[in-house]
Amino acid sequence: MELNRYQPYALALLRIVSGLLFMEHGTQKLLSFPGGAHAGVPLMSIYGAAGIIELVGGLLIAAGLLTRVVAFICSGEMAFAYWMAHAPQSFFPVNNEGDAAIMFCFIFLFLVFAGAGAISFDAARKGSA
Repeated sequence: MELNRYQPYALALLRIVSGLLFMEHGTQKLLSFPGGAHAGVPLMSIYGAAGIIELVGGLLIAAGLLTRVVAFICSGEMAFAYWMAHAPQSFFPVNNEGDAAIMFCFIFLFLVFAGAGAISFDAARKGSA
């Protein structure tokens, strides 16, 4: 099919947008930007650790650097966050506000297996950019 040739670029777009959105969760926790319910958490707390993973992990995923390893860590963090913070509130993700955690978890799990795609440092390091 004609669209198949654009698959590496679609994968790159998914990776970049997901990484930037994930990074925003980290900036909210660590830098209080943008403000909100989770802004300004203590650095030496479980939420501070989550913020570091989200900020650094989101940046590395968006850049496509060490994508598979970083995506594995970020996927695990989101699974942990869902079961620790969201699932106890309600069985239904729409009610426990955990749908973003689930989505990030599975997008990052996909990136573990798919890799970074085009327009990435990983591709450039392998000479396939």
